[in-house]
Amino acid sequence: MIVVGVPVILVAIHFGGLVYSLIVAIFLLLAAWEYMQMFRAGGLQPSGFFVFAGVALLVADRAANGFTFSHLVLSGLVLGSMTYHLITYERGREIPATDFSVTISAILYLGWIGAYFISLRNLPDGMWWMVITLATVWFADGMAYIVGKSYGKHQLSPRLSPKKTWEGYWGGVVGGTLGGALIAFLIQQIWIGPASAVTPLRGAILALALSVLTTLGDLGESMFKRQLGFKDSGGLLPGHGGIFDRIDSWLWAAVIGYYMIQSFFI
Repeated sequence: MIVVGVPVILVAIHFGGLVYSLIVAIFLLLAAWEYMQMFRAGGLQPSGFFVFAGVALLVADRAANGFTFSHLVLSGLVLGSMTYHLITYERGREIPATDFSVTISAILYLGWIGAYFISLRNLPDGMWWMVITLATVWFADGMAYIVGKSYGKHQLSPRLSPKKTWEGYWGGVVGGTLGGALIAFLIQQIWIGPASAVTPLRGAILALALSVLTTLGDLGESMFKRQLGFKDSGGLLPGHGGIFDRIDSWLWAAVIGYYMIQSFFI
């Protein structure tokens, strides 16, 4: 599944547009389903309708209109979700306020934040920035695993992720930074030339920030799983967990990458 998934993602990034938006929406909707299933196993009842509709609408609106109407879409989703959970209380549900909180968190985290995959791809040279962003996370995760397994002694987050170590973390920062710079160099040399905004230095700066910060996305998902008693968010990818397990760091990478590139590199 992973071997097939990587080419699909790269082809979608290349074409952009509707094809890319549909692939992003599918991944985010699958992650949203896993998110809800975890909380439902914990006794909560988020609204499937508003979570799925929210993720789909936010991705579609971002793809079609950027941020122009996002405040209207998001406001409508919040008010509609609250109305739904008010009704569930009248029908006998005892903790609708907590259910409402989970519904909104899914919409915001997987819909609003997830839609930055669209925003990042739509930037000038967005195809290349997206490749650098995703590759940085891959390099950082891979190097963190290798260094941590070989040399890790000091736990990074004993409660959330006992196997993660500071040695692995810093190995991931170095590996991710070098990997991002290398990918940017190859892109510049092979495909787009020296006049492009994509340079090895900018690739390294972006990759450094992502390598330092995106571990928090991984730990954030671990927080959900630890509280709710899950090892993986789902079983869609045998041996690798669920979709949410695969995109937890990418969610952070997309939004951080978007604002860094928009603010400093274009």
